[in-house]
Amino acid sequence: MMNRYIIFCLLFFISEVLFPQENNERVKIDGVAAVIGDFVVLDSDIDKQFAQLRVSGVSTKDITRCQIFGKLLEDKLYQHQAIQDSIVVNNSEIQSYVDQQINMFAQQIGSMDKLIEYYNKSSEQELRSEMFELNKNSELAKKMQESIIEDIEVTPEEVRQFFNSIPKKDRPIFGTELRVSQIIIIPKTTDEEKQKVVDRLRQFKADVVENGASFVTKAVLYSDDMPSRKNGGKYTINRKRSPMVKEFNEVAFGLGEGEISEPFESEFGYHIIFLEKIRGQEYDVRHILLRPKINSKDIKEAKDKIENIRERVVSGDLTFSDAAKEASDEKETKFDGGLLINPETQDYSFELTKMDPELYSQISNLKEDEVSIVYQDEDRVNPIKFKILTVSNRYDEHVADFSKDYLKIQKLALQNKQLKEIEKWQDSKITETFIKISMEHRDCNFYSNWLKK
Repeated sequence: MMNRYIIFCLLFFISEVLFPQENNERVKIDGVAAVIGDFVVLDSDIDKQFAQLRVSGVSTKDITRCQIFGKLLEDKLYQHQAIQDSIVVNNSEIQSYVDQQINMFAQQIGSMDKLIEYYNKSSEQELRSEMFELNKNSELAKKMQESIIEDIEVTPEEVRQFFNSIPKKDRPIFGTELRVSQIIIIPKTTDEEKQKVVDRLRQFKADVVENGASFVTKAVLYSDDMPSRKNGGKYTINRKRSPMVKEFNEVAFGLGEGEISEPFESEFGYHIIFLEKIRGQEYDVRHILLRPKINSKDIKEAKDKIENIRERVVSGDLTFSDAAKEASDEKETKFDGGLLINPETQDYSFELTKMDPELYSQISNLKEDEVSIVYQDEDRVNPIKFKILTVSNRYDEHVADFSKDYLKIQKLALQNKQLKEIEKWQDSKITETFIKISMEHRDCNFYSNWLKK
């Protein structure tokens, strides 16, 4: 079989040498913009990236084709080297993500038909196939990049040198920081409501098993799991890397193909699972989730409880921390006195202007140790819950201080070292990898040496 590099070279030779126009502009066949190792970048790939950004809600008015093209070149280099290094990705996880992504895009744009038309595809399957390849390649690039920097660390001395290398006038300014604590009270449902849900799930199972009813239809009509509801309750899970909760996995992996489970409970509510197909380590399952109803009496009791807790804290009868440990229904925070962990930094400090907008609106005007009013909230598990919040350890906006901001400076130093390592890796791989850029794109002002000048 002819080497693919030779084929790519011939493509460029034919398109850029044999068919020049009279005005000396080159004509490219097949829209080939570049070849990176085993990968081709087409002009249409640039258009697809713009479309992907727009449908995701990202403004593209300040993004140039050269910038998108440069990013594609980087991604293809990562993907090419990932294959050389035998890096693999989980296809089932990518497919599950694509399903969620397409459903979300279809909702945003109005319908699946409009989405298909927007992407100029002939069918939903064609769109799903293209989205799968885009996401698979993106995941390959991500894993390759992670492998380059996974072992990089910074010593305290490197952090100090990095900080001292920044001129005083250029040192970063960190916004106002504070700690946030909360107490959560969740309305409790009754045993009677729980039994109603269990009985209903048993009826669903009996109707499918005994009467031949469609499990998919019941999931679409009745399941409280909104992300999977539109897909007939379907998930593809892997025995080694399932993202589902423990109870779900134990039941799913204990079923035989074509079997429907008995109702069981998890933190999300009550489920039944239908095991549709086993493919090696991968299981195609469908499930129906029902959550017991919460009546007005349960809601009032929960609200009265948290109002009472707030009064005791405000009066000084109880500290906020002790109240959280004593009464909060949020397991993740109660034993730390209600302190929230910043998901980005994994510590207790939050920069005010980088906070979740809803949380910001609830605490931005609180004075230190002041207790908020009672807020009604919800999450993916609880359709209704009540909370109170307080802030502490407020540290106003300031120029970076080495001792007080060490963790943030350490993070910046690590990112700087990782960036240099990636640049070094790119320079090396660009040199040793077959790369061909079409004449049309050679005027781009690339950051990396893609033209090998």
